[in-house]
Amino acid sequence: MKIIRHYEQIPPGLRGAVYALGNFDGVHRGHQEVIGRAAEIARELGVPLGVLVFEPHPQQFFFPERPFFRLTPFRAKARLLERIGVDVLAALPFDDRMSKMLAPEFVMDVLVNGLQAVHVVAGYDFRFGKGRGGDAAALGYLGHVEGFGVDIVDEVKNGGVTFSSTRIRELLGKGDPRGAAELLGHWWTVETHIQQGDQRGRTIGFPTANLPLEDHVEPALGVYAVRVEIEDGPHKGTYDGVANVGRRPTFDKQDVLLEAHIFEFAGDIYGVHAAVSFIEFIRPERKFDGLDSLKAQIAKDSEKAREILAALPKDA
Repeated sequence: MKIIRHYEQIPPGLRGAVYALGNFDGVHRGHQEVIGRAAEIARELGVPLGVLVFEPHPQQFFFPERPFFRLTPFRAKARLLERIGVDVLAALPFDDRMSKMLAPEFVMDVLVNGLQAVHVVAGYDFRFGKGRGGDAAALGYLGHVEGFGVDIVDEVKNGGVTFSSTRIRELLGKGDPRGAAELLGHWWTVETHIQQGDQRGRTIGFPTANLPLEDHVEPALGVYAVRVEIEDGPHKGTYDGVANVGRRPTFDKQDVLLEAHIFEFAGDIYGVHAAVSFIEFIRPERKFDGLDSLKAQIAKDSEKAREILAALPKDA
């Protein structure tokens, strides 16, 4: 998959693609319907399949003081899009210039003159342009005027529940990663580099890989059954484990950290990029009265996590 950052500099071989438009945070099953429709049209026309997103997310640009909310920061989003067959990802900078671009300007400058899109696909709630002034109807009209095709995908539901990033965030906040996965179509994952911590886990027999949440949404604090994918290096592979997301009250820590204990694993993976998939919530975080009670609880949590993960296919 080719990633482009500026719509003014599109390589000739990537011009004239079909583009799915949106932010696609989570790349959930509703998003997959939009991208799937674009893929069908791209195959029919014999042109590349593209996805257009903005980086940073417009909400981060307008409200930088708000807590992190993203289900999939850019690297995770790009990986998911590549897996479903996207040929080109236009990750355009959302800056002061872009924020002031009127809807017709966006269509002419970005879609027509820049990307030279032959067809675009968007969800029913897609908005674009300054002040979110353009909607699906405006996109359809402008496409008709400027000579490119437009498809709008209706609301996608499952059992009366709309596939939405907001709903997925709510489920994660309630400690329901399985419910979130039902809407996502894949496990929710935290992807970042493993950092060196205080190594206290080693001293109690449960070494952990420490991963900052960075700009991921914060899930319910507590213990989870997880799968850990180490993406490079001699230990590349996917492993079962148990993880804690929290402030580590037993040790009077305050910053939220993801600490994953990988079963039957030994090796130096500091600095390696890893992806931790959240499978099932085991219990809330709590403070223990000493190391012995903490060690006993971690052993119980590990046993529970093994049971949960043993019931899943390895490639699930």
